[in-house]
Amino acid sequence: MEWTSLNDIREKYLSFFESKGHLRLPSFSLVPNNDKSLLLINSGMAPMKKYFTGEVTPPRSRVTTCQKCIRTPDIEQVGKTARHGTFFEMLGNFSFGDYFKKEATAWAWEFCTKVLEMPVDKLYVTIYENDDEAFEIWTKQNGVDPSHIVRLGKEDNFWEHGSGPCGPCSEIYFDRGEKYGCGSPDCGPGCECDRFTEFWNNVFSQFNNDGNGNYTELAQKNIDTGMGLERLACIMQGVDNIFEVDTVQNTMKKISEISGVKYHDDAKNDVSLRVITDHVRSSTFMIGDGVIPSNNGRGYVLRRLIRRACRHGRLLGVNEPFLYKVCETVLEDNKVAYPELQDKAELIKKVILSEEESFGKTIDAGLARLDEYIENTEGTVFSGEDAFKLNDTFGFPLDLTKDVLEERGMTVDEEKFNELLANQKATARAARKDAGADAWKNTSVKIDAEKTVFTGYTDFTAEAKVLALVNADGELVDMLGAGEKGSVVLDKTPFYATSGGQVADTGVITADGVEFDVEDTSKNADGIYIHSGTVKEGVVSVGNTVNAQIDADRRKSIMRNHTAAHLLQAALREVLGTHVEQAGQLVNDKEVRFDFTHFNPLTTEELSRVEAIVNKEILACAPVSMQEMPIEEAKKMGAMMLFGEKYGNIVRVVKAGDASTEFCGGTHVASTGELGLFKIVSEASVAAGVRRIVALTGTGVLNYLNECEDTVKFASATFKSADNEVKDRITAIVAENKAKDKEIQNLNAEMTKLKSADMFSSAVDVDGLELYTAKVEGTTPDALRSMGDDVKTKGDNVVAVLAGVNGDKANFVAVCGKVAIAKGVKAGDLVKEVAKIANGGGGGRPDSAMAGAKDITKIDEALSKAEEIVKSLIK
Repeated sequence: MEWTSLNDIREKYLSFFESKGHLRLPSFSLVPNNDKSLLLINSGMAPMKKYFTGEVTPPRSRVTTCQKCIRTPDIEQVGKTARHGTFFEMLGNFSFGDYFKKEATAWAWEFCTKVLEMPVDKLYVTIYENDDEAFEIWTKQNGVDPSHIVRLGKEDNFWEHGSGPCGPCSEIYFDRGEKYGCGSPDCGPGCECDRFTEFWNNVFSQFNNDGNGNYTELAQKNIDTGMGLERLACIMQGVDNIFEVDTVQNTMKKISEISGVKYHDDAKNDVSLRVITDHVRSSTFMIGDGVIPSNNGRGYVLRRLIRRACRHGRLLGVNEPFLYKVCETVLEDNKVAYPELQDKAELIKKVILSEEESFGKTIDAGLARLDEYIENTEGTVFSGEDAFKLNDTFGFPLDLTKDVLEERGMTVDEEKFNELLANQKATARAARKDAGADAWKNTSVKIDAEKTVFTGYTDFTAEAKVLALVNADGELVDMLGAGEKGSVVLDKTPFYATSGGQVADTGVITADGVEFDVEDTSKNADGIYIHSGTVKEGVVSVGNTVNAQIDADRRKSIMRNHTAAHLLQAALREVLGTHVEQAGQLVNDKEVRFDFTHFNPLTTEELSRVEAIVNKEILACAPVSMQEMPIEEAKKMGAMMLFGEKYGNIVRVVKAGDASTEFCGGTHVASTGELGLFKIVSEASVAAGVRRIVALTGTGVLNYLNECEDTVKFASATFKSADNEVKDRITAIVAENKAKDKEIQNLNAEMTKLKSADMFSSAVDVDGLELYTAKVEGTTPDALRSMGDDVKTKGDNVVAVLAGVNGDKANFVAVCGKVAIAKGVKAGDLVKEVAKIANGGGGGRPDSAMAGAKDITKIDEALSKAEEIVKSLIK
């Protein structure tokens, strides 16, 4: 058995199964396609579930892949052990009703013993305890020594997930030697120690479980083989764990080069090196598949990975962005197996750098605030309220808080944190309307009909037949009467269904004495179009022949805005760079809202250039063509793909002159000249690394200009100036207001000094400390804090408690000098106790802290108790 690189193992495996008649497929995206049960692809067979169930016909009955996978349930353990990781590659060979146990086991044994030349005496096989057929095949066909076959129970060697297809498993183990063993005489495959490593798993899908424990033979039996590439590389390279495999080590060495920290020199540093190595690999592949950092879903998984890696970088002494440099090593080591990473290399690095820079600001402020809270925490349980405040107000995530606390031997009150988080989400949900809750718009209703023929690319009307009707309760019915809400299914339609960021068409479906207003159009997984709306007149019945007609003027506006989105993306890439990718869009009859990957606000000059480029293409009146073609032909044309999207073998390509060529299923104008004019009305950030432009075309621009003109005329009338003088008049007024604000600020500062001098003319002696208390009417929290700063200058033995009352609101400020702090009197503790008397709360640093007061009638009482509280705090 020779040392073999991870990349060579992958290629040997895929080539071997190609030689056995398998179709080699590229890895599916980490983002599941039409599968809401998974956040991210977590196994080799996950993207092919519908092949196994028969819902989708596979491209061939024999398939082999190396699948990118992400698993995050054990993310807190990554780094702490040498075996946990979030990213891994899964080798697999699959049979969909083709070969079964004989072929699967024979090829597995051949690959291990002939291709990889693993020593036979080191290999062991496990089978399901009742699978005598597998035992006969392994021993008599493949020649495996019976003493090297172990029967295991259902928990270990039978795969099932509730009702449905299931079957026994057969695994191959490698014996790493006695030095890795537990010393038990019963040690063998299935033991918890590290001696026997399972690396190959054949799942024989041969039964159907009815959910009640009754198993029947499947007519079509399948094979699902899974093998962790990194785990196999550990065996072939003679290393103990995945972090010592060649390509993974290359990434770690880059981190060591940047940080100056070597692996195996310090156990604590090793944890950080492993965390960063794993998380950079995961992040690189996730961004390559279209995931962008965000605060929910898979975007939050990515953000969490990058932030954990950032924090561990700081633990290694790296205080500036560096992960974007480390990812270059990941890109280099995977450029042959995953060429799509090179296509997105610039974007991947920019996204990581942007997130690092953003989190750098958050982590500095958050860690400082966390240190304050920890200092004021009694015991080892950190407040759930403080953890929530860190998360909600300062953007400091709970998992990072937990990491820091764990290092200090503390835990957090997660129950309280989750309670506060749930309350916040409930409030947010109550503030929103659930627009998708209408049963009559339900696309999950099972409709027995052929795929709808869409005629809307060329026609705005169509004669069609009613195939099905859905009532307001989401039930299939034979007819809908006047006044009823429901949905209509036709055999063909000109109505575009919401998809690709383009909104649905509206219009009418009519027949003699019948009118159905279409308010929305959607499409289900079977390609059936569902027209939702209200019967305005007559009765719609299944079997009726009707005329379907879209709102033509509205559709034309949508088409103009959709073509504008394509021209806009091309212009942005020309002005900003090729890292610009579409990250979402909304195209309706009013505007085009385009989200794209970029990391800084656009300057006025950049926006003007983008606008000018689009308008130049409009004035050129270039033809816009739309055609279907094989995906490889489209790629050769240079057609842009939607970031992170999966496409079939046949794609639709929209070409707007020489400016833009994109994969797109939407509707478009025939010439760029039909857009009339293009105007950007706003540009803003919607997420870290994602910007949004809102723009108008056609009559939308005219309406916008008319509104602008009305605004100028209103301003000129208000300021009693000519239209062309409004700008100068506004500038002058702003300057006047700034001067007045400065004057008011200076007067307030003088008043504060006068009040301070008067209030702090005398002090109470408390065990050698000078205690000042005062109540100030009509002051702001900032002014109160300024007064506290003034009194601190009186000496190191000063303690002060000030109350500021402004209307029905009140605040306390406490300050403590160095001598007071040394005696145990800390501002955070002091203000917390004082505020409690007025039903308030707060805290802060030992030298300065602030709190709120809910009951202003108890302000005087609270201040009178300050001396008593100070005495109780003195050590």
